[in-house]
Amino acid sequence: MARRALKLASLAAATSGIYLYGNKFLDPNDFGVVRVGRAIATTAVITYDYLTSLRSVPYGSEEYDFLKSQVHLRSAERLRELCCANRGTFIKVGQHLGALDYLLPEEYTRTLKVLHSQAPQSTRQEIEQVIREDLGKEIKELFVSFEDTPLGAASLAQVHKAVLQDGRTVAVKIQHPKVQAQSSKDILLMEVLLLVVKKIFPDFEFMWLVEEAKKNLPLELDFLNEGRNAEKVAHMLRNFDFLKISRNLGKLYSEMIFVNGFVHCDPHPGNVLVKKCPASGKAHIILLDHGLYQVLSESFRMDYCRLWQALIKADMKRVQKYSQRLGAGDLYPLFACMLTARSWESVNRGIDRSPVSASEDVEIRSNAAAYLPQITQLLNNVPRQMLLLLKTNDLLRGIESALHTRASASSFLNMSRCCIRAVSTYQRSKSHSLYRRAQISLTEALSLWQINLYELFLWLKGSQLGNWVIALLSRMHHSMY
Repeated sequence: MARRALKLASLAAATSGIYLYGNKFLDPNDFGVVRVGRAIATTAVITYDYLTSLRSVPYGSEEYDFLKSQVHLRSAERLRELCCANRGTFIKVGQHLGALDYLLPEEYTRTLKVLHSQAPQSTRQEIEQVIREDLGKEIKELFVSFEDTPLGAASLAQVHKAVLQDGRTVAVKIQHPKVQAQSSKDILLMEVLLLVVKKIFPDFEFMWLVEEAKKNLPLELDFLNEGRNAEKVAHMLRNFDFLKISRNLGKLYSEMIFVNGFVHCDPHPGNVLVKKCPASGKAHIILLDHGLYQVLSESFRMDYCRLWQALIKADMKRVQKYSQRLGAGDLYPLFACMLTARSWESVNRGIDRSPVSASEDVEIRSNAAAYLPQITQLLNNVPRQMLLLLKTNDLLRGIESALHTRASASSFLNMSRCCIRAVSTYQRSKSHSLYRRAQISLTEALSLWQINLYELFLWLKGSQLGNWVIALLSRMHHSMY
């Protein structure tokens, strides 16, 4: 194994070369042989650990489960160390893996989630080099002031506060200098290593992750594309004036997914900021990093809307129908559980009926490990648009859990409103009859009115005034009999 790894590493060094920059800064990570060798060694150690640690232990025993958890944890830590060492694309993929709560064991997701806050920082020399190469000018020619310490650093870039020559304060996003050159080679390396692992473990189906990285990484490295996305989403959501972050983060994403079909797909905690406006005292949501958006086709968006309507109403026939239209086939119960992060029992009962309990969370994670082959089969069958939505859903749930708003009634009410508006708009666009369009609009208005009425009922039920009214009505009822 060691001899084979050495040959592969030598070949990679010959093809990858050594990246040197004008500032003469030399980093061992710039050597292809170092990056490739580190990745091969980590993959080999993790594979060997799984092959040997569980070999002599009876499957399904308590000892087996304990040892398996230990192997998961050791492997996740090794993977995290690899991502931090190789940086760039490796951190980006590691962040994606950390969001796959529906697929990976908790030891992996918990360990890899820290990559959102452990991104590398480029030096001042490297920043000057990038600006000089891309813009043909020095920092002092472009800015009156430029802060050396970044406001934030991510896997692919970092952001600095600066002041332009005309006095405007701006955020300057600067790509790490080595990411562009290394990204395609890193993806190829990951693809080769995953193919090798699949030969050893046939049930290991993660090639879809590489395919998504191949498609999405060039978009995230294209800052002109990111600028266009930022302008488009700013125009799309120009009418939103948020008062409460807990409720309106879900509302924001429901609007993007169901109504507009243009979705910011990287809402991890580092990309979602909350700022209090000094003038109004209102809390504002600030979305960062507009490199990765998913454009949803109209047919996909309508099926997805109707699926969520069915899930909220616990209409199992329609859940089956629209899950299968989205490629789930006979695995529609598993698909429904992955979308909602709820147990099948909760899906049947109604996902808005009760919050997620600790025991249900444990059940979901246990099932994720038990049904890994079926989950990977499902991920290979669903439309590619669904993969980024699943990732987005999991990232949002993480934020909602931290804000204690996960599975709240208001979240489902906002989703229902957006689904009703989206489906009604689609139906009107396909109708040529004025009477039919009026009928659709009336049905839409009545449905939205019912939701508003139900929301008022929930507010009264949970308020002091509501409790007082209920108590008064109860006393009046008892006095009559």
